[in-house]
Amino acid sequence: MTTKIILDTDIGSDIDDAVCLAYLLSQPQCELLGITTVTGEVEKRAMMASAMCAVAGRPDIPIYPGADMPLFIKQLQPTARQAAALPKWPHQTEFPQGQAIKFLRETIRKYPGEVTLLTIGPLTNIAMLFKSDPETAGLLKQVVSMAGVFGACADCYGPLEWNAILDPEATALVYRARPPRHLSIGLDVTTKVTMDVNNVKRRFQAKVLRPVLDFAEVWFQETDRITFHDPLAATVIFDESICTFERGTVNVVLGEPDSSGKTVFVPAANANAPAPHEVAFGVNPQQFFDHYFGLVK
Repeated sequence: MTTKIILDTDIGSDIDDAVCLAYLLSQPQCELLGITTVTGEVEKRAMMASAMCAVAGRPDIPIYPGADMPLFIKQLQPTARQAAALPKWPHQTEFPQGQAIKFLRETIRKYPGEVTLLTIGPLTNIAMLFKSDPETAGLLKQVVSMAGVFGACADCYGPLEWNAILDPEATALVYRARPPRHLSIGLDVTTKVTMDVNNVKRRFQAKVLRPVLDFAEVWFQETDRITFHDPLAATVIFDESICTFERGTVNVVLGEPDSSGKTVFVPAANANAPAPHEVAFGVNPQQFFDHYFGLVK
């Protein structure tokens, strides 16, 4: 049995999106139905995704540039800096224009109850989908999001997380939707899964990771490690035991200058109480790395 997945990504900013896509392209249980890109320079982001699909021998995977601007606020992520490495890798240069939301809607309706929507970027595309066709949320199998901060985090920059705050209104809209299941893997958990640059260069030997190393040259000019935010969210789709989850409700703060996009988790009153969200509160880093590199090799 395979799992049907649509990936919504801002590949080209943090390198972990590309690391995540490498995993999905290597996971034999993943039926990747398509990729949508979001935030500034969506076409360059689509080109990066296409380069990775080509290296993996999957040029057939449809890729759609999506929303390049948040719903209401200014764009805080205008460029895809890692696209500087694109000339080193064959890739598509033309993509369907203005079709991302249509693709999401039609694909979800084609496979009711079967599609996992994996969101690893700002939630603008998904908010536009749910706003234009509210029924699609209920037609999904589940939403899995790398978004938010839900617990104590020594390595976080306060209570805010980048994907959630880049489009707060979109984040709130998506968390108000009620898919059959919504799993969130937040910054307080993902920051426990890191690798320094020397180990990255030693372990990133798989063919599908070679373009990732080139994309990462820009990334490593500013930091000496990769945090596996997005790959962690992807792996729990196939091995949920990598993380521990709690049930409850995620509320999103809006309209506050210093905290718009903040995610607030309210635990379920008891084991039998209804709860629309499941949030990761623990992770086994070694189990994650064994799982990831057991497949991406």
